[in-house]
Amino acid sequence: MAVLNYDAQDEKKGLTVWDKLTSQEKEEVFTFCEGYREFLDRGKTEREVTGEVVKMARDKGFCDLWEKKGLKPGDRIFSVNRNSEIVLAVVGRQPLENGLGLVGAHIDSPRIDLKPEPLYQDGPLSLFKTHYYGGIKKYQWVSIPLSLHGVVARQDGTIAEIRLGDQPGDPVFTITDLLPHLAKDQMEKKMSEGIVGEALNILAGGIPVEGDGVKHRIKQGVLNHLRDKYGIVEEDFISAELEAVPAWPAKDVGFDRSLLGGYGQDDRVCAYTAVRALLDMGDNLERTAVVLLSDKEEVGSTGNTGMQSAFFENFVAEMLAARINSYSDLLLRRTLSSSYALSADVNAALDPNYEEVMDKLNSARVNRGVVITKYTGSRGKSGSNEASAEFVARVRSIFNSAGVYWQTGELGKVDQGGGGTIAYLLAAYNMDVLDCGTAILGMHSPFEVAGKADIFMTYRAYRAFLKNI
Repeated sequence: MAVLNYDAQDEKKGLTVWDKLTSQEKEEVFTFCEGYREFLDRGKTEREVTGEVVKMARDKGFCDLWEKKGLKPGDRIFSVNRNSEIVLAVVGRQPLENGLGLVGAHIDSPRIDLKPEPLYQDGPLSLFKTHYYGGIKKYQWVSIPLSLHGVVARQDGTIAEIRLGDQPGDPVFTITDLLPHLAKDQMEKKMSEGIVGEALNILAGGIPVEGDGVKHRIKQGVLNHLRDKYGIVEEDFISAELEAVPAWPAKDVGFDRSLLGGYGQDDRVCAYTAVRALLDMGDNLERTAVVLLSDKEEVGSTGNTGMQSAFFENFVAEMLAARINSYSDLLLRRTLSSSYALSADVNAALDPNYEEVMDKLNSARVNRGVVITKYTGSRGKSGSNEASAEFVARVRSIFNSAGVYWQTGELGKVDQGGGGTIAYLLAAYNMDVLDCGTAILGMHSPFEVAGKADIFMTYRAYRAFLKNI
């Protein structure tokens, strides 16, 4: 199957992946993306995504690594880290020290977090103080319906799960904005200063409790509701992980439904396609295939659930110990160094409304296939991993042989900005790594848009890589 490699003639013809698909393949695209749309709605936080992936994996015969006493070719295993990170593997016939085939994505997304002491009263309203997470445009998060997701750990160790604002009949939350009639000074500010972080306060309630002796009666009304419905008290907020995310569901976009819009596609589009690629594969593999879904990428991959933690390395060590009934640090180093990885993360699609920030010859387009990115970083390739020519050629060959339509792209003009992925952290193990993912419009916004043909080609790309690397 020919590659869609866009030159001036292709641009003039306006070719897309849709031009190359058969009627049956087009139906496959829509069917696949319906499952992905449902996944987006069920998993709006890293905890929820992890839980969904565990269910998907168990349905396909995967079990927790700790449930196995040994490993043999064909075994399907997973391991979960603090309910916010997960790694899955199908054991191949080759010794692990010959290297793994790895697709690594992240499952955290920009959002609004509640502060440790969030609840307060101001006049006739009760509100939550917040601290935004990741790179957001703050003005995009005001005057939209928000839902509240997360967990509250009580002092006795029990957990209250909260998910409110997504279902029909649920109340929603919101951050108010200033009316235009009084916003003259605000509108003269730079966009980055029009809404400040400390002003992202979420409306939480407005009915006071009865009794003149009660201080902050409206705040107390909210606390009473939380006590009655969830069994939590104000101090429990300190041991909580509560995230405000857009309340709306993922939706088809356009008359022809060729696009899909929703929150958190960076990077859950790559997470879902990678997981599906692994789950849909058979057990007869040469090289052990691994999918890693990490947390905290949007804030630097730090912490014990981020890519900089030892979780992935420890998982590989445990696999070695279970596979050959022995372990050495040298074997672990050989296994990691011999591995091949795709850093599964999205890239920016060329937006017709903002073409001036992109190099059109080196930009990804919507519905023109999965994007391979030789390097990321910013300006002088700072903070990037650059894949070797030989490894890029190998991945191209795999994609071309498997009928995967692909394109290449950079993240904007050289001096404009840029971004990073987990690629450089995987490359620190001395493995070959290439960035590869779906092109996105409106990245980091509350409603990101992806082409359905690109989503399906991302799935095909990861499946081909894990099977043939």
